[in-house]
Amino acid sequence: QLQASGGGLVQPGGSLRLSCAAFGFTLDYYAITWFRQAPGKEREGVSCISSSGGASYYADSVKGRFTISRDNAKNTLYLQMNNLLPEDTAVYYCAADLTYARGTTWFRCTTPRQMDYWGEGTQVTVSS
Repeated sequence: QLQASGGGLVQPGGSLRLSCAAFGFTLDYYAITWFRQAPGKEREGVSCISSSGGASYYADSVKGRFTISRDNAKNTLYLQMNNLLPEDTAVYYCAADLTYARGTTWFRCTTPRQMDYWGEGTQVTVSS
């Protein structure tokens, strides 16, 4: 299973780092995506990273502010979120797609039905 953590309440312009830890399986062969869902809106892909960590992708709305990374030795993924905006408020989920050593694409990694594992969400609220 996947466990996401690190959410909270932060003021606009602030930062948070989300973590996504895997239990019971190794993340080495999985591309990982961070999704988010705001109230009344559809779930959307925020960022994803290939199994090797060699490729990463971002939604236009977060480019330059968010950074995805992975530490396979710790079986953990991270999403560093800087310069947070009120519109970043959402429940954030991590999800894993078994790709082995193959790469991934933005289309694939943001397709929810492609995911093999989902973590429970962590709430991020950006408000003054």
